[in-house]
Amino acid sequence: MSWAVEEWKEGLSPRVLQKIHELESQVDRLKKERQQRQFQLESLEAALQKQKQKVENEKNEAATLKRENQSLMELCDSLEKAKQKISHDLQVKESQVNIQSGQLNSSKKDIERLEQELKR
Repeated sequence: MSWAVEEWKEGLSPRVLQKIHELESQVDRLKKERQQRQFQLESLEAALQKQKQKVENEKNEAATLKRENQSLMELCDSLEKAKQKISHDLQVKESQVNIQSGQLNSSKKDIERLEQELKR
């Protein structure tokens, strides 16, 4: 089949044949460059897709962490309120214990006084 491709060149001057050969070489070289660039383009597109997926994954992870952080902050607030309530309850109970302790001491003094009176 190549003989049919070359047939049209018959009768051309060596100078023209040389120029045709140079042009054919240039076309082959340009085709190879085009293939290489197409391969580079496809590689870069694949890398871009990979990076886009990575960014999307990072965004999803950031959103998840943000929700988890919000949940933890709410839990901390809830625990802080519970701590304050327990602390207040403890102060109230300590105050009650102090009052009862004072009453107990007063009752002991009254009992001692009464016992002294009984002995007289």
